[in-house]
Amino acid sequence: MSKKRIGILTSGGDCAGLNAVIRAVVHRADLLDWEVYGIINGTAGLMKEDPEYRKLELKDFDGNMLRRGGTILGTTNKGNPFSYPMPDGTFKDRSDEIIAGAKKLGLEAIIGIGGDGSFAILQKLAAKGGIKLVGIPKTIDNDIGKTETSVGFDTAVAVATEALDRLQPTAASHDRVMILEVMGRDAGHIALSTGIAGGADVILLPEIPYSIDAVAAKIKNVKAKGRNFALVVISEAVKKSDGGSSKMEYADGERRYGGIGYTIGDEIAKATGFETRVTILGHVQRGSAPSYNDRVLASAFGVKAVDLVAEGKFDRMVAWQDRQIVDVAIADAIAAYQEVDLDGTLVHTARALGICLGDK
Repeated sequence: MSKKRIGILTSGGDCAGLNAVIRAVVHRADLLDWEVYGIINGTAGLMKEDPEYRKLELKDFDGNMLRRGGTILGTTNKGNPFSYPMPDGTFKDRSDEIIAGAKKLGLEAIIGIGGDGSFAILQKLAAKGGIKLVGIPKTIDNDIGKTETSVGFDTAVAVATEALDRLQPTAASHDRVMILEVMGRDAGHIALSTGIAGGADVILLPEIPYSIDAVAAKIKNVKAKGRNFALVVISEAVKKSDGGSSKMEYADGERRYGGIGYTIGDEIAKATGFETRVTILGHVQRGSAPSYNDRVLASAFGVKAVDLVAEGKFDRMVAWQDRQIVDVAIADAIAAYQEVDLDGTLVHTARALGICLGDK
């Protein structure tokens, strides 16, 4: 009798902890005497006439794999398979190709590691093709619903906090206002946690409209009390004063967040007269070896995902709630988008520490 075979893929942007998830899946599957096929470059690997994959075995996962950032399987965050951009500028539904690729591999189920956008596509593919799907949440933005945290978030905050720690001495040495722009798409979780951990004076979030007058008043107050520098953390999705988003257009025609730190930095300099410098952390937050929290979370998520396959529970996402691993409906997780709770503990903590959030 042939062994049960499951597939695993990473989808969307990379982050720290993905290899730890893959490792955990392989270890748990080995105990059940199952085979694991790693699909190369997410759903793109299933579009090939001969699907791209690698059979994953315990020998592939030495002690170093747990520590490696990125994903050994590769990933993609472009090209919705239901409306896939073709070289001639048209769009084509290539979902049947992906479904056919999955069937060619003879997979019992697919474990998809992704964010809300990836889950929406994977769930639609699973429903159309009768594919058994289990999801594992990963996103540095930490905006997936029904889970308190996702793989990659803890490391991203740790990297951003270290950056703020490194900016503080040079800010103090040169009497400057140092601005750190961090990722976060439409949610300000990274900025909020980094600002609290790094002792920021101002934190600007996409969830809270800011007033440059309030920001300038806070910085002037800091200097009036005898400190010669100030630290500001800004989420990339913070709106400009005219309400628009700061996005840059790249050669491929895609528009992505970036540069709001320079806009606000210039506003701060004009409003305060203080020398201001801006650092955009960008994709540095996605790299690095995963933190111990991300390694533990990734391992627990990977084990639980395989257990769900063994139990025959599909269309489910593993989640962290109340210090436990649980499973929730993927549709519920997608629907319950998790932005910063303006009445939550961390916002209250920031205000209680005297941090300006731009609104007062």
